[in-house]
Amino acid sequence: MTYHAKVIAGGKIVIPADLRREFGIKDGDTLILEKDEEGGLSIMTFEQSVRDSQRRARAIFGESYSIDQFLRERRADWGEE
Repeated sequence: MTYHAKVIAGGKIVIPADLRREFGIKDGDTLILEKDEEGGLSIMTFEQSVRDSQRRARAIFGESYSIDQFLRERRADWGEE
């Protein structure tokens, strides 16, 4: 489904209420705007951005890699273990 958003004074974007409800967007929430390869604009909630970053990290490090493992490796690199 296609939605339309209006840009009002000060560059503010009015997101349709249906989308705000669907994505749980509340007043004061942080949204991430990103320019894509074709020059388009993508808007994500902060939570969506975190999940996307986690997906990318899993693709690089594997499913079982954890922050604990990362910290152990760094401590070993720094001679702390």
